[in-house]
Amino acid sequence: MSETTGARTEATGDTRDPRRKKILFRCWHRGMKEMDLLLGGFADAEIDSLSEDELRELEHLLTAQDQDLYAWMTGRTPLPDEWDGPLYRRIIAYHEAAGPAGFAR
Repeated sequence: MSETTGARTEATGDTRDPRRKKILFRCWHRGMKEMDLLLGGFADAEIDSLSEDELRELEHLLTAQDQDLYAWMTGRTPLPDEWDGPLYRRIIAYHEAAGPAGFAR
């Protein structure tokens, strides 16, 4: 992962536990650039503050297909109850506050 993504690496002194590193990597390597930005941008900003329950919810969200998750996050299709949770709403709120594609205004 490069510094251009904002994510820290071992070369830059990342001291995160392996689980958080794996989640962060998976957020930035989705297969769809839009999802990399949505999940990776949120994870860069919030991964260190997530509780165990939130980490579990994020791991669950990472099992969703990119096309489905993108459609839910952009409001193109309704979010199924199975995927709705406090962390999902936190991700949406983060991006609503940050502006388009999660970039700060």
